[in-house]
Amino acid sequence: MKIIGQKIKIVALWIISALATFAIGLWIFGAWYDEWSGYNASLSVSDGYCNIAVVPITGNIYIDEPSNDGGEYSAVANADDIVAALRAAEYDTYIGGVLIRIDSLGGTPVAAELIANALKRSPLPVAAVIREYGASGGYLAATGADVIFASAFSDIGSIGITMSYLDNTAKNTMDGLRYVPLTSALFKDYGNPDKPLTQSERFLIERDLKIYHDHFVKMVSENRNLSIEQIAKLADGSSMPGSLALKNGLIDALGDQETARDWFAEKSNLLLEDVVFCE
Repeated sequence: MKIIGQKIKIVALWIISALATFAIGLWIFGAWYDEWSGYNASLSVSDGYCNIAVVPITGNIYIDEPSNDGGEYSAVANADDIVAALRAAEYDTYIGGVLIRIDSLGGTPVAAELIANALKRSPLPVAAVIREYGASGGYLAATGADVIFASAFSDIGSIGITMSYLDNTAKNTMDGLRYVPLTSALFKDYGNPDKPLTQSERFLIERDLKIYHDHFVKMVSENRNLSIEQIAKLADGSSMPGSLALKNGLIDALGDQETARDWFAEKSNLLLEDVVFCE
């Protein structure tokens, strides 16, 4: 019986060794194949040298990209793409921080909120640099960062919501067009630009605007660690230069990408020359 037991142990050890060897070989082959095929490179943010991911937010912020009409400011920032870039940076072991570079006049509230919340949840140090514009949804997104820098010439703020639209009813009348309402519910077609806005419809829109506005103010207040009363006073829809935004607490300092480099060096206890942006 002892001999049989020993043989069983030897066979078991041989099987375990064979499986371990196979697993190691498979892992080595997979790593080699991923490197050879470029799969690893497609997932990584760093080239092995840079250590600060750069994620731009340029143009109008949306979740799904609308058709580009080629207008003066028609660039589009897709919130899902920005969040994905942030996640990729978090999983890259070479990356020690994220720079959010903002040139945006706003976009849809939900898209801006998605970005702001993703920045807040990031385990990495996050700095936002506002260049030309950080207004409306562009500013809301920036408030998710740990620190906000901006030029004295930047246009910042514009805290508020708009649902304004062009009323086509007079033009339609001139063109001989008549709107025919066919809805199953009283307010189903409210806000349609081809029909006059009734007083009750205006009430509904203004009700929603107040809800959205109050939530915008609340988010900025929490993200910037300022009182709701202070932000509410600033939330008249107007924007302001960077120097005034600093005075009002909407940003942390005047500066640019090099100012952010200083911040990352201090935050990560690195020499200035060791802070390298991935761009």
